[in-house]
Amino acid sequence: MRESWRWFGPTDPINLEEIRQTGATDIVSALHDIPIGEPWPRESIAAQRAMIEQGNTPGSNLHWTVVESIPVHEDIKLAANGHEIYVDAWIESMENLAAEGIKTICYNFMPVIDWTRTDLRHRLPNGAYALKFDQDRFAAFDLFILKRVGAEADYDAEEWARAKTAVDAMSQQEIGTLTQTIIAGLPGKMTDAYSLEDFRAILARYDGIDHNQLRSNLIGFLERVLPAAEKLDVKLAIHPDDPPWDMFGLPRVICTPADLEKLFEAAPSASNGITLCVGTYGSRPDNDLPQMARRYRDRIHFAHLRGVSRDPKEPRTFIEASHLDSDIDMLSVIRNLLVNERATGREIYIRPDHGHLMMGDVSKKTNPGYSAIGRMKGLAEIRGAIRALSANVDPI
Repeated sequence: MRESWRWFGPTDPINLEEIRQTGATDIVSALHDIPIGEPWPRESIAAQRAMIEQGNTPGSNLHWTVVESIPVHEDIKLAANGHEIYVDAWIESMENLAAEGIKTICYNFMPVIDWTRTDLRHRLPNGAYALKFDQDRFAAFDLFILKRVGAEADYDAEEWARAKTAVDAMSQQEIGTLTQTIIAGLPGKMTDAYSLEDFRAILARYDGIDHNQLRSNLIGFLERVLPAAEKLDVKLAIHPDDPPWDMFGLPRVICTPADLEKLFEAAPSASNGITLCVGTYGSRPDNDLPQMARRYRDRIHFAHLRGVSRDPKEPRTFIEASHLDSDIDMLSVIRNLLVNERATGREIYIRPDHGHLMMGDVSKKTNPGYSAIGRMKGLAEIRGAIRALSANVDPI
């Protein structure tokens, strides 16, 4: 497996020299300063690639090999009038990346928001901090802070009561923090930052867009993009919706194996693949991650390895657990990915997705989920598992 590390570019609090010390060989990055919908110039891609490689020495080489992500403009997701200009820009970015030798592209098709959490610093019993999604707090935001039109229809009486209890217990400061956490944008500008009024307005654009329509819009996008990807030998790796269920009345269409089967049936191109984000898919107890790792052998171009621990009383509530100690059988996932590699002769890019905020990083500025020590701990655990399992894996 190719050990990779996500780097947010020159403004990332973790610099390239520190990343070299982790032992990772591949960089996962993007041009986060380019506005969503504009093409990435080849010269800008080349400059970032050169920046990554300029400190390379024998035994310590870093290469930009995976993009995460080229954002998909909201008009593409809506198939709005004139959205083709944004598809053309996306293809141009892909062509320029391929010209610089970067041919694995992670992307997502989540409407309005990217990955969502309700708590960016949930304290663990050992004193470290984890990312958390709390369904009751999310419902409290949706029902009583955002006051989304039609939200009541998405919650039963018990859920409504728990949400009301949650919001009543919050101070104004806590309400502000929760609001910012959910809608104020994420590291790397994968989505825009919204005010509450802006957020309501963009949600309203999706009135009448159901699962079938959004999936159709995704397929329409891929019908334009995949022929160019095939010519360039680029592998597209769609990331699942995170969390993998509908939110804010918005449909989400990359949540389960059934969703993936529909995707591959409609767009069977070998360039149409997935990012196996173990933590995201594992947020649903009905997703069997070891089985998915085996089943989609030829479609997995990239893997995010992390785990989650779900609340047994409310399975939609979860914390991001240690990489090998969670509700997911990570060792079986890794073993099946190794079996895939042995069977196909093709290495898979993997990275330690997210990490606990711990030790000296607690007092430092870090992007949520992307502190140095927690991810390095996760990478070390994953590396050890890979080394141990590699000695006993044969192709099937």
